[in-house]
Amino acid sequence: MARWVIHLDLDAFYASAEQLTRPTLAGRPVLVGGTGPRGVVAGASYESRAFGIKSAMPMAQARRLLPANGVIVPPRFRVYERLSQEVFAVVTSVAPVLEKISLDEAFAEPPALAGASLDEVTSFCASLRSRIREETGLVASIGAGNGKQIAKIASDEAKPDGLLVVPQGTEREFLAPLPVRALWGIGPVAEGKLRFIGVQTLGQLAALSEQDAVATLGGVVGRDLRRLATGFDDRPVADRGETKQVSAETTFDTDIKDLASLRAEVRRIAVGAHKRLVKAERVARTVVIKLRHTDMHTVTRSETISAPTDDLAELSAVAERLLLDPAEFGGIRLAGVAYSGLSVPHQDALFSLSVPEAPASTVVTAAAPVAAPPPSEWRQGDDVVHEEFGTGWVQGAGHGRVTVRFEHRTSGPGAAKTFPQTDPALTRGDPGDCLR
Repeated sequence: MARWVIHLDLDAFYASAEQLTRPTLAGRPVLVGGTGPRGVVAGASYESRAFGIKSAMPMAQARRLLPANGVIVPPRFRVYERLSQEVFAVVTSVAPVLEKISLDEAFAEPPALAGASLDEVTSFCASLRSRIREETGLVASIGAGNGKQIAKIASDEAKPDGLLVVPQGTEREFLAPLPVRALWGIGPVAEGKLRFIGVQTLGQLAALSEQDAVATLGGVVGRDLRRLATGFDDRPVADRGETKQVSAETTFDTDIKDLASLRAEVRRIAVGAHKRLVKAERVARTVVIKLRHTDMHTVTRSETISAPTDDLAELSAVAERLLLDPAEFGGIRLAGVAYSGLSVPHQDALFSLSVPEAPASTVVTAAAPVAAPPPSEWRQGDDVVHEEFGTGWVQGAGHGRVTVRFEHRTSGPGAAKTFPQTDPALTRGDPGDCLR
């Protein structure tokens, strides 16, 4: 029986969630991220991508590219997590086993599609996309094929707001013209090795002998990647469960015997673990280091920090603090860094959401000195509740006043009203209020 795996990916998820729950932003360039000096773009709407803005771009650079009608808002991970749960509830109603990759991405192998025809798969996926849009308001692109690799690439090709089903038996033809980086597992290092031997497409990789693939990329990796390039993928779809810890470690070619070298290696390892933390969309509260002595004796040390974070500089600094001096401990053959105590980042650290304070100077007139209004406690994007007008979000603040747009997921574009920033009727709201 033909096997069908689907890959679902929510389009521009963070920005789309903001446009959905704040209807005034629909159709406008929207960036999600921090506005501080170290802020980066966590999410960009398709309207903003038309101006060359991408996720992970420094916010200072993105701000220069953003048109006048563009909006920057801080991340609201509680909203994204709730919306993700709504979407995956729809998917699990037709595919009980779901392999979640992130808040906006998952694999499934629906039982109803075992042995299904191309038309039946296409109809199933189109119906699922419609249900997701109707029940959550979000747009999902879906790819389907004989395995996870084909389904993932198909959903990438289908974006935005699309559906692509790769017919059984055409996988190798579908993959052949794509660059080798399209394949999961091929990063810049592997790409460089393949380019060195003249391999730039998946078709060329599939045409390599297994011996050449192994010689270029290594034993198991070379065999597996070459096989995936031919379109064969029998990896199961399985529930990954909740991530409890992310880590990275390195066994050194020669034992490290001085603290400076160990610090440099641990900083590099901490970066590798951090990449996995960011990919898992989690923040960590505990840093663990592992050191293995020349005689194979292993020591682990940990430190729990005051608040969960995904700030690399802070996590790396804790890891370095935990190190033992090889001059006293002895030569070190392996070092590892792990981040645990993981949680969803309800309060974001990575995107540096600090807002520059307004100047505290006074304005002097001929009559008498007049104190400037205190710095605003509100920032653009904050969720608020007004005793009379209900749920809204801060559209702008300054000069002692705050402008609030009152709207939520089902309200349609709402009215904007301006209040004194100290108005007692205006209080901070729960981000989840916009999902009612």
